[in-house]
Amino acid sequence: MINQPHIAIIGCGTMGHSIALNAAWKGLQVNLYGPDDTEIGKGLSGIRAKLGIMVSAGLLSADAMPSLLERIVPTTSLQAAAAPASFVIEAIPENLSMKHELYRKLESICARDTVFASNTSGLMPSAIAEALVHRDRFIVLHFWNPAHLVPLVEVVRASATSDATEQRSMALLHDMQKKPVLVRKEIAGFIGNRLQFALLREAQYLLEQGVASAEDIDAAVTGGIGRRLPVTGPLLSADMGGLDVFEAISNYLFSDLSQATAAAPSLAALVAGGKLGQKSGEGYYQWTAQRSDQLNQQREAELIRFLKQDGSGG
Repeated sequence: MINQPHIAIIGCGTMGHSIALNAAWKGLQVNLYGPDDTEIGKGLSGIRAKLGIMVSAGLLSADAMPSLLERIVPTTSLQAAAAPASFVIEAIPENLSMKHELYRKLESICARDTVFASNTSGLMPSAIAEALVHRDRFIVLHFWNPAHLVPLVEVVRASATSDATEQRSMALLHDMQKKPVLVRKEIAGFIGNRLQFALLREAQYLLEQGVASAEDIDAAVTGGIGRRLPVTGPLLSADMGGLDVFEAISNYLFSDLSQATAAAPSLAALVAGGKLGQKSGEGYYQWTAQRSDQLNQQREAELIRFLKQDGSGG
C-alpha cells in the first residue's frame, strides 16, 4: 500500500482493542490509547487472547504474531497516540459530553487533515461533530463486535462531512479488508441496528403473546432465515422470491406485526429484576460459565469460518 495510513485508536475496551487488532493484522501501524496502564493491560491481554484463537483456527501463522504485535503501540498519552496519526478512531463510552471533551482535545493535537471517526452505534453523527471547529473531517465508522471478525462497518456521514473524508474512510476500510456500507442519511440506529431491533421487537411480541417458547423463536431464525441471510439480505430475498408474493404478504401481514414503541413488559421486568442475560447468569435463558464459554466459542468459530470462506484469512 502506498501512503499507508497511521491509525490512532482511542479506547482499548471491547471494541477499541479489536479494531486495533484488525488494523495491525492487515499491516497498518496502530497507536492504541488507554487512560491508564490497567486499561492498556486489559486491551493487550484481549488482543493476545484473540490472536491465540486466530492462530489455532488457521487465520494467522504463529510466526506472524510478533510483527503484528509490534505494529500496535500502546500508550497512556493522548498526544503520543494522536499527533502522528492520519486517522483517529474513537471507541470510548457512549456519552456525548465525554466524546465532545475528547474531540476538542484531539483538534488541538492533530493536523488539520487528520480524519476523526467515531465508532458510536447510537449517537447521531452531527451531534458528536458539534464539538469540532473543522466538522468536515468527522465521520462515523461503526464497526460490529467482534470487530476483527465481523466484516461490516457502517460509514455514516454527519451533515458537514466532506466527500474527501468519506473517500479516505472508505479507502482505509478497504485496506483493513472490511465490507463498508454507506449510510447516506443520518438516522437513529443506522442500518444494522434498525434491522436487528425490528427482528428483536417481533421476537419479544411473539414471546409475550405465548406464540412459542424463547427456544423455538430463536430456532426459527437460526434454522430458517438465518441460514439464508449470509447469502441474501431481505431485499435480495424478496427479489428472488418474487416481489408480487412479497407485496401480497406485506399487505396482509404488516398490520398484524408488533408496533410497540418501547421494550416489551417481559423484557423490562427481567431488567428491573437484575436478570441481564449472560453477564448476570440469567435472562431469557439460564447462563452457566460452561454454557457461556461454549456459545461464545461456537459463535467465534462460525465467524472465523465465514472469514475463511470470504478469503479474508491469512
